[in-house]
Amino acid sequence: MRKGLSWFNILSLVLGFGLLYLPIVLLVIFSFNESRLVTVWAGFSTKWYGELLKNQALLDAAWVTLRVAAVSSTLATILGVVAGLAMARFGRFRGRTLFSGMIYAPLVMPEVITGLSLLLTFVALSVNRGFVTVTLAHVTFSMCYVAVVVQSRLVSFDRAIEEAAMDLGCPPARTFFYITLPVIMPAVVSGWLLAFTLSLDDLVIASFTTGPGATTLPMKIYSQVRLGVTPEINAISTILIGIVAVGVVVASLLSKRQELRRRADERLAAAAP
Repeated sequence: MRKGLSWFNILSLVLGFGLLYLPIVLLVIFSFNESRLVTVWAGFSTKWYGELLKNQALLDAAWVTLRVAAVSSTLATILGVVAGLAMARFGRFRGRTLFSGMIYAPLVMPEVITGLSLLLTFVALSVNRGFVTVTLAHVTFSMCYVAVVVQSRLVSFDRAIEEAAMDLGCPPARTFFYITLPVIMPAVVSGWLLAFTLSLDDLVIASFTTGPGATTLPMKIYSQVRLGVTPEINAISTILIGIVAVGVVVASLLSKRQELRRRADERLAAAAP
């Protein structure tokens, strides 16, 4: 009897994936609903995507969200790579326990506590809340995820490649950018996508740190959902799902292509006399 093919396992997988993806599928389907009532199917139509283009408030919120996500995920990736490199390569330095605790703490810290602490910090520093504060808040919690992903990749990294490059006269900084970074790039891209997705999804922390002119899409959707779900919300949610899905597929293809290229280089190196 082959393992993993029992009816219990199959049923568990079906129920698990159904609970995860069925609501998303229903949201996408009803974004093409003719009726304004989102729970009553009245025929296929794309008119709500046209109406969405006329809803300036949702478009402005979506633009703010995309800008915050792009900037915060890029900054979080840079800081996360540095932090992951420090934890994986610098050994047991003074303050390592405190440093690791500060990296891992936002992963388990309730978002309400994180948002409230950031709000008090910005108020104490007399910083006007807006786009910058929301971006900094997202960098604060998303860089930790990048650091964990990059650290796990660096732990399994073969340092003999770096040592060979430095033995041939390559400076440490150039070794990192020409040798280490290309090898760990799939982890870096994965960390960036994770940070980007977390920023798109955030509601609690953004609500504490936002200000005039910096209303993100989750905040706008939440404020409108309390008055009732509209077809425009389904439409813009479907667009965001498509953006994330395309990003994940492209990143997976690039990572797979790079992995195949790396394996081909290793076979060529092994076959060389």
